[in-house]
Amino acid sequence: MSKYKFLKELVYEANMEIPREELAIVTFGNVSGIDRAAGVIAIKPSGVPYHKLRVDDIVVLDMDNMLVEGTMRPSSDTKTHTLLYKNFPAIGGVCHTHSTYAVAWAQAMKAIPNLGTTHADHLTTSVPITEVMSDEMIMNDYELETGNQILDIFNNQGLNPEETEMVLVACHGPFTWGKDPAKAVYNAVVLEEIAKMAFLTLSINPSASTIKQSLIDKHYFRKHGKDAYYGQGC
Repeated sequence: MSKYKFLKELVYEANMEIPREELAIVTFGNVSGIDRAAGVIAIKPSGVPYHKLRVDDIVVLDMDNMLVEGTMRPSSDTKTHTLLYKNFPAIGGVCHTHSTYAVAWAQAMKAIPNLGTTHADHLTTSVPITEVMSDEMIMNDYELETGNQILDIFNNQGLNPEETEMVLVACHGPFTWGKDPAKAVYNAVVLEEIAKMAFLTLSINPSASTIKQSLIDKHYFRKHGKDAYYGQGC
């Protein structure tokens, strides 16, 4: 029995949520999880259709992207995932999808503005978008540079990855993360709904603007932080 069985099962179940939630089709998208004590990540193998994916197919690697367990090639996005784990030490899962509305915003190279309380329930900022990758970065180490693009926008805008758990990579698509693989997928579902709502809002009223800060703060902090009162608590 694999010593990483529990992690692989978590990552498998999170990956299977992608087609269930219609966040990607065929082989698109991937979810990973990390065991920080063991210094390994588990991730979907590259190019395997979801209906054929099995727990044993999940690939385990160390933080230098070297194979630890598995017979398949890991996701082509693996270097993006490991870079995020190295630089965002509180996260336990990363999800990349090709969901329609989030990808549309990424292809339009536009951040998603905070237009209403559904968005504000989950983050106080716009959904950020990276810069367009340079030719040099594309030809260098594309997946690693994708991660660097994400780090750059978070550093440049002073964003906290524990509060803003999602980003759009320009011309590409969304990455989300969370405390574990399941939460990373949950955030991908939320991001797709926010992206759809924003698209529809601006289609109805192109001059719609970000809601006022007091309303953003009210909705965000009633769900997050020490004074949160939404839900049933722990």
